Amino acid sequence: MCARPISVDDDAVGSAGFGWTPVCNLDRLRAETIIRVHSAGLDLLVIWNEGDVVACDRACPHEQADLALGEVRAGRLFCPRHAASFDLRDGAINPGWPSPPLRLYAIRITGAQICVEARE
Repeated sequence: MCARPISVDDDAVGSAGFGWTPVCNLDRLRAETIIRVHSAGLDLLVIWNEGDVVACDRACPHEQADLALGEVRAGRLFCPRHAASFDLRDGAINPGWPSPPLRLYAIRITGAQICVEARE
């Protein structure tokens, strides 16, 4: 899925008819870098990454660590439990780790509000 805003200042319904859930304000995200959110029954993170907004699963797909405790550097989210990191463009884990990619979710920014399209 797309990690960057797929549209700006559109209405609250995606082109496929799925709803977008408001999760946080853009100014808050810029100040905090990583925000924990709950949307559509999912625990997610919204991340400020060098000027881009990314939404992803909160649990590391490798060992289920809480990625909200991780660190964002140079376009990567680093797991707090081990040395693995995830590319915030596509969710790919760094080489050498037997793990699926981190799941990313589509986001939309409307005004200063960040919305996520997340379905269980």
